Amino acid sequence: MKILITGATGTLGRQVARHALDQGHEVRCLVRSSKKSGFLKEWGAELVRGDFCYPETLTSAFEGVDAVIDAATARPTDSLSIKQVDWDGKVALIQAAKAANVQRFIFFSILDADKYPEVPLMEIKRCTELFLAESGVNYTILRLAGFMQGLIGQYGIPILEGQPVWVTGDSSPIAYMDTQDIAKFAILALEIPETENQAFPVVGTRAWSAEEIIGLCERLSGKDAKITRMPINLLRTVRNIMRFFQWGWNVADRLAFTEVIASGKPLNASMDEVYKVFGLEQSQTTTVETYLQEYFSRIMKKLKELDYEKNKGKKQKNKRSPFKNVNSQ
Repeated sequence: MKILITGATGTLGRQVARHALDQGHEVRCLVRSSKKSGFLKEWGAELVRGDFCYPETLTSAFEGVDAVIDAATARPTDSLSIKQVDWDGKVALIQAAKAANVQRFIFFSILDADKYPEVPLMEIKRCTELFLAESGVNYTILRLAGFMQGLIGQYGIPILEGQPVWVTGDSSPIAYMDTQDIAKFAILALEIPETENQAFPVVGTRAWSAEEIIGLCERLSGKDAKITRMPINLLRTVRNIMRFFQWGWNVADRLAFTEVIASGKPLNASMDEVYKVFGLEQSQTTTVETYLQEYFSRIMKKLKELDYEKNKGKKQKNKRSPFKNVNSQ
């Protein structure tokens, strides 16, 4: 199958591209810049320049394509807004897919998006789900909660470096999932008829609060976390201030998502039926414990090696030369 992947340079998109190639699919990646996507070409993917925010660039990207996996989303540093990328751009992408008669469109949404209409990204995801369902394109929607990869920058590295770990409001337990596991579900969805025109939660084996993640990182690293709590009202004030500046709109919209992860409401769902449909076992899914244990094991081993080399260098430097005594006599 020939698959067009958007957002292939991102945390999730690159895993989708890698797994699709490993499964023998022909992969084409829609990229805005070839500088950041060279690794995809090295893996064996075809790169095509384009941007779904500019629909006229999409025609050539869809030539001969059987399916689309959309893993793109706006980043806080983008010049375009969340609405421009995650709504206007996605509408153009879905319309282009319909015009090209693609067999399947895989869309990554967010769990419980319909429960937070005041949060821009959640509301846009909900509306995109509806637009896709009404487009006439055969689709599969995978509703995610959080990526394990994000735990490293948010908790792992700050704890190792003795930097503050920020916790906002009432920590919402989140069922984090490894992006490699998410990629498996995305590729399998292309091959299973029962997933056509359906939406599924795709989340980890259990939900973890910020406090539980911090405790696990402390145990695995042997270091104590410096926890700094930010009142949710202060964050709301910052968000409202950012809305006054055009350059701060993306940041403000992202800060609004904190309302979700600081509400105390779990982002989790039962996966029992999902595993049955996709023919997978829960035991095959990476757990947060395993993921963080592997990370800290690698880091702690590296730190010990660096410390050994550092001490070895000091000993050699302090070692007295035998020629020094000869010259002094």
